[in-house]
Amino acid sequence: MPNRYFIQTLGCAKNTADSDGIGAILERAGFQAVDAPEDADVMIVNTCGFLQASRQESLEAMRALGQNKQPQQLLIAAGCLISRYGENVKREVPSVDGVIDAGKWIAMPRLIEYLREHGRGDKNWLDEAYLNLPREQSLARSVTDHLPRHAHGPSAYLKIADGCDRPCTFCIIPAIKGSHRSKTMDDVIAEARELVAQGVREIVLVAQDTTAYGWDWNQRDVLATLMERMCREVEGMQWLRLMYAYPGHVTPRLIETMARYPQIVHYLDVPLQHADPQVLHRMKRPNLVTTRRMLDDLRAAMPDLALRTTFIVGFPGETEDEFQSLLEFLEEQQFDRVGIFEYSQEQGTPAGAMHPQVKRQVKARRRHEAMLMQQRISLQKNRAFIGQTLDVLIEGVGELVTSKSSRAMREAEHHCGDCISIGRSYRDAPEVDGIVIVQNELPIGKFARVKITQASEYDLIGEPVSIE
Repeated sequence: MPNRYFIQTLGCAKNTADSDGIGAILERAGFQAVDAPEDADVMIVNTCGFLQASRQESLEAMRALGQNKQPQQLLIAAGCLISRYGENVKREVPSVDGVIDAGKWIAMPRLIEYLREHGRGDKNWLDEAYLNLPREQSLARSVTDHLPRHAHGPSAYLKIADGCDRPCTFCIIPAIKGSHRSKTMDDVIAEARELVAQGVREIVLVAQDTTAYGWDWNQRDVLATLMERMCREVEGMQWLRLMYAYPGHVTPRLIETMARYPQIVHYLDVPLQHADPQVLHRMKRPNLVTTRRMLDDLRAAMPDLALRTTFIVGFPGETEDEFQSLLEFLEEQQFDRVGIFEYSQEQGTPAGAMHPQVKRQVKARRRHEAMLMQQRISLQKNRAFIGQTLDVLIEGVGELVTSKSSRAMREAEHHCGDCISIGRSYRDAPEVDGIVIVQNELPIGKFARVKITQASEYDLIGEPVSIE
């Protein structure tokens, strides 16, 4: 029987890593990946269930695939939305044949086999099949066991842990993913070596909380040890990037490690969520004293550090004064990259039951105002790089990819037509930050030394000086 599969991945970087794992499991079972759903025997949507908007996007993706599904095709929903809503998803999208939890996708081949034999399967069957997997295949103790990976470009996410123990009142992730569980160091290193052997130049470490790595082993400062070992033991890894650090958990040893090893890019993503003491208290997030101390220590050790963070506006009870505190903090700290999100009221979270809830139009106005301030800051920071040279990892050539800075891209196209390359500097994490548009076509997967000639709010434009 033909065994071709197609995966559509929605949500965060952790989902991207999970989709790679699903693909590895299927290919080990004899399946072959295809790029288009119409060519697949099995279509899989790796869903996101974090926010209302992401849930709607996941349902719409399943409906779109279901509309064109052929009788011989299977449509399977996987991931966080299933962990949260289970069989209800099949009632919302009747064309879905089977569902599988975020932490149980190792049973995917058995689910496919069952669906082919019996038709639509229910979650109770899947739970039983999962529990009956051979011990060496079971993820009952850890959903982060190492599985073969297939690289899809010069950069790859590597998930070092799953789950979360943080008490944030707005977040549903602990209910979806369960408690924090760390992957062993040896498994992380083996996975990194496998990716680098396939041409990956940049490893991006991700988890719900990367700085909690090893806490489930009662070891509170082993993330630095892991990164040191990766720098020493993963030959050929040129960039190592850390995402999703928790405020206050960035230890002095971790800062020293980041500053010492040349493979570790001077970049850190630390979601802060707000900057007003009262809002932070309602969110159950770390206080500003802890945050400011951490930011000062990071910048002292790495003056060229690029800092990314995220903030939520319109959290329940947020007053105009509390929102102004956030704007003042943005102005004070001058972050390189910032994501601003409107609060989403989520059933089952403490914040979802708080009153008063902020009106939708107020949330939208506050987000717009915060984004305008950050765009001004980002533009000023980017313009400071004009005339400087940066190492850029080339990820695409010959076409203009989607970017926030359409004006910058139009200018690049005007000057160079289609002969451009798209890459990222150390200041840019994949998918969430800006890009560097480089004149001339350059080899994908290579590092180019680029002189910056133009800047916009998000992206840079430059000319190649040399190729590695």
